[in-house]
Amino acid sequence: MTKRNTQQRRHTILNLLNEKGEVSVDELAIQLETSEVTIRKDLTALEKNGLLFRRYGGAIPVPQDISQAPYQTISANKQAIAKAAAQLIADHNRVIIDSGSTTSGIIQYLNDKRGLLVMTNSLQLANAINELENEPTLLMTGGTWDPHSESFQGRVAEQVLRSYNFDQLFIGADGLDLARGTTTFNELTGLSQVMAEVSRQVIVMLEADKLGRRIPNLELPWSTVNILVTDDRLSATAANEIRQHGVEVILAPYTQTA
Repeated sequence: MTKRNTQQRRHTILNLLNEKGEVSVDELAIQLETSEVTIRKDLTALEKNGLLFRRYGGAIPVPQDISQAPYQTISANKQAIAKAAAQLIADHNRVIIDSGSTTSGIIQYLNDKRGLLVMTNSLQLANAINELENEPTLLMTGGTWDPHSESFQGRVAEQVLRSYNFDQLFIGADGLDLARGTTTFNELTGLSQVMAEVSRQVIVMLEADKLGRRIPNLELPWSTVNILVTDDRLSATAANEIRQHGVEVILAPYTQTA
């Protein structure tokens, strides 16, 4: 069985699951003319990628509020930032896309890239990546589910990341401190720091109005950041101060949601 046939079979399983609301191993084996062992392997792989939930004898869909494409609901300005960030990705790059509303906007711009390998810690992003027609290789960190960030965190996720090396990390932030770096409300910053450690290039994506927010937790110091992608509301003074930390600043045209 070729990789292409495996992907087609798993895509069919997801379509049947969406149509019926539940599928069983024995029914899938008969309909797809393969063994129950193969179907169980398919369901295990799809569950690992956050695309369904296993249950005894079959599977059920991931709830819609978890699985829907996240970039469909983000603001026009975040989409403009995401479009500018996506232009940094070359064919065959190995990238991490961290959970977050701004980073999720990248997914819609990946279909023209070839040979990508994408790691994420978000079920939403994994589902959206899986739907791309160019079929990038998809990896998930696994780990402990954190309801605050709606992502996987913890030591298991960190260990998985350290098993790979990546060309680029795309990560958001709750705030920006001109002196220190990116900041977050989330106290779980360990995974973000490991993501940066295993990536050759770290790209931070956030809207310019997050500059100066009083947020206590430092996430990534400027020494670990290579590029900041934001909108052109960022003042020239602030942009120059950030560049003094050795960080490239890319300004996307500010786009206001109608």
